[in-house]
Amino acid sequence: MWSGPRNLSTAMMYAFGARPDFAVVDEPFYAAYLARTGLDHPMRDQIIESQPTDPNTVAATLTGPVPGGKPHFYQKHMTQHMIPGVPRNWFGQVRHVFLIRHPARVVASFGAKYDNPTLADIGFAQQTEIFDELTAQGIVPLVIDSADIRRDPHGMLARLCAALDLPFDPAMLSWPKGGHPSDGVWAPHWYGAVHASTGFAPAEGPPPTLTGSAGDLVAQALPHYHRLEGLKL
Repeated sequence: MWSGPRNLSTAMMYAFGARPDFAVVDEPFYAAYLARTGLDHPMRDQIIESQPTDPNTVAATLTGPVPGGKPHFYQKHMTQHMIPGVPRNWFGQVRHVFLIRHPARVVASFGAKYDNPTLADIGFAQQTEIFDELTAQGIVPLVIDSADIRRDPHGMLARLCAALDLPFDPAMLSWPKGGHPSDGVWAPHWYGAVHASTGFAPAEGPPPTLTGSAGDLVAQALPHYHRLEGLKL
């Protein structure tokens, strides 16, 4: 599952993690990304201590035995983590879904937790780049919009499962409060709302209208969002 930050990505990980037939992993390239870029993200030191910083080591785990011997493996990935030097030779061994969200919602939410974000920080350009790379290899990714999931969780998750040749499991519609055992160490900073939840939040209203640098960032991201929006389930 490919997304940028603040895209409903953690709730989606919880939905698949609620299935007994799925193992899940939370942003496995995060430490490697921070180690290579030097970015000063919240909880940077703890993140680097918690995961391998060699991206080749990480990639090997993504196509190796599924944790816990489960039949399926849900991998929550951030597109902005796929910087030069992070291997992509494992792409052909997994199914790919792109989780999109209107950039005004992303910028408003991300900007509340991270100062002065740039287009590189929010993953939209990287989403279309990875999408194009996959299609050039003959891989047909799926696209699903977070707004559609919040509007109709049962219907959209059932459609997604069908497209992935999986049976739908109603367990995906709820989870216990307080997080998942597979949460990344960064969860206390980023996952407060989803930790307080037991299922998907209701449908959202219109996207916020942002101005200044935030509005400029939305304008940069919109073409990438609209491109994938036209291909969504």
